Amino acid sequence: MASYHYLQLAIPMRKNGLAAIGVAGVLACATSPKPSPIVGVWVVRHSSAPFQYHMYVFNGDGTMQQANPDAGNARTSDSDGKGIWAVDGDSIRGKWVEIRADRETHGYIGRGEISFAVAVKGDSLNGGASAQFYDAGGAPSDGPIVVDMTGNRVKLP
Repeated sequence: MASYHYLQLAIPMRKNGLAAIGVAGVLACATSPKPSPIVGVWVVRHSSAPFQYHMYVFNGDGTMQQANPDAGNARTSDSDGKGIWAVDGDSIRGKWVEIRADRETHGYIGRGEISFAVAVKGDSLNGGASAQFYDAGGAPSDGPIVVDMTGNRVKLP
């Protein structure tokens, strides 16, 4: 009989425990922090870059991606940029890295590291970036090159 009474007490306790975990989960979701206004997809213009138009994706976890047409630079081919970002007071600062190749030899020629700081206002961003390039051995080869950075959020119609 003792095992039967134990089961009668254990079943309601299990149900109550699961209910408490469920309520705690709902409360945690209800108080989740609001994502940064940078999170989303952006068309960005760097007016003095070899190719001015870029696509940026800012993820909620502080990572980001950058892309522009490979044919945008006649001298070098570069990969999509991958990087990180963080809120810094009223602005967003970050850095992304791209891998570069020679168009004729198809060999590795180094990397570009682009640091930026922007402010987001609604569906627009505005700020600047600084590009530093390194050769295949890791020595600085060009830069810093300072460019402006303006963009508009991609939105559903």
